[in-house]
Amino acid sequence: MLALIAGQGALPAELAHRLKDRPLVCAMRGSEPDHIEAELTFRLEQLGSFIARLTASGVTEICLAGAVRRPAIDPSEIDAETMPLVPILQGAIAAGDDGALRAIIGIFEQAGLSVRAAHEVAPDLLMGEGVPTEIQPGELDRPDADRGAEVVEAMSRADVGQSCAIRRGQAISVENLFGTDWMLRALAQRPDGTGGLLFKAPKPDQDRRADLPTIGPQTVELAAQAGLSGIVLEAGGVIVLSQDEVIETCNRLGLFLWLRPAA
Repeated sequence: MLALIAGQGALPAELAHRLKDRPLVCAMRGSEPDHIEAELTFRLEQLGSFIARLTASGVTEICLAGAVRRPAIDPSEIDAETMPLVPILQGAIAAGDDGALRAIIGIFEQAGLSVRAAHEVAPDLLMGEGVPTEIQPGELDRPDADRGAEVVEAMSRADVGQSCAIRRGQAISVENLFGTDWMLRALAQRPDGTGGLLFKAPKPDQDRRADLPTIGPQTVELAAQAGLSGIVLEAGGVIVLSQDEVIETCNRLGLFLWLRPAA
């Protein structure tokens, strides 16, 4: 049996919709999903007892999907089953995104649960190489895509961000802890030219079982508002939600979508 630990954003609901057998939908309090109802919620301070409840219910697999806020741990709420996990949880909260996810995945695996990626249980969330839009990348877009890959790789060494905006070889904006949408909205407020592209890819060494970068139709809308000419994704490395709508929105707004092989 699969338990979907659902965070915020559109991914959890779309993932559940694509699965033949409905998973047990769970959520951490404070990060409840937006578009699907959680059947079981838990506090991080009771993670140990939550895991025990899952295994007692016959759950053997876990899928983490959606954005999760880092909560402050209330020591008075920690139960006996979670007490041995406190050092790991403290380290996870203090770590970068990938480090925190690796720690949480490790806790589930130590309990005998298999952690599966969203794109593993629903492979059609990913798109293969190519340009499915009417608009094609231009001559300047190819070196900008190369530059974007370099920038994301450099960002990965600090374990921050999975996207950036590149224009004529310059990084004009980079993702921070507020995410891609925030980056694009901020870029739209700066009257410093048009053109360029959004580049998005997983961190080279990240554990792809969680926090794989994701785009959807809103990403396309925001990229257009920011004056960008297209979106470049690492093929097979970025989840694309509502794929037909993403392509239609690109065509309507005059952007290209390029699924580029990993460098």
